[in-house]
Amino acid sequence: MTDRTLPHDPYITAVCEALTAAGIDLTDHCWTDDSETRGTYCYLNAVTTLDPSGTHDLDHDEVPAEAAWPHGLILVWEWHTDAEQGEPERGPLWLFAELKNDGSNEYPTALPVHGYASPAAVVEAARKVIDRSIGAGHFFNGGQATWTGGIIGDSWERAGELTAACDAWGTAETTP
Repeated sequence: MTDRTLPHDPYITAVCEALTAAGIDLTDHCWTDDSETRGTYCYLNAVTTLDPSGTHDLDHDEVPAEAAWPHGLILVWEWHTDAEQGEPERGPLWLFAELKNDGSNEYPTALPVHGYASPAAVVEAARKVIDRSIGAGHFFNGGQATWTGGIIGDSWERAGELTAACDAWGTAETTP
């Protein structure tokens, strides 16, 4: 997490606690942040790095060849202020991507949950990604998951509060 409080910190904390309680290993590479592109387009984000194969603390040459997720998996939550110049629509979305050996990641794929998904829904979706029931998208299909099961789970019970906080942040950040 960042040194300052951001509107989505309590939500991401709740998601991380649910993942941990469900026995899904997280690494210490998890954070929340706010960012901008081109100096005008602002967004909130969070990255949660999962270690489903238990290989995070191993040297690269020690990672078993049969490890399903040899370098880990990231869950990314983003909240966008506007759909400017080809950017995503205003509001939240969840993505996932497999990590590569060099620390970069594969093409991000839309996670089939509500933007303000309940922590339990994120856990269920993460499990389906880990066991490959939800397959990764790619550049040529716009990052859409290979999944026919629809949206997983429900929205967080504090989604209204989070929406208001994110909207207030977005207004403050984009008002000259």
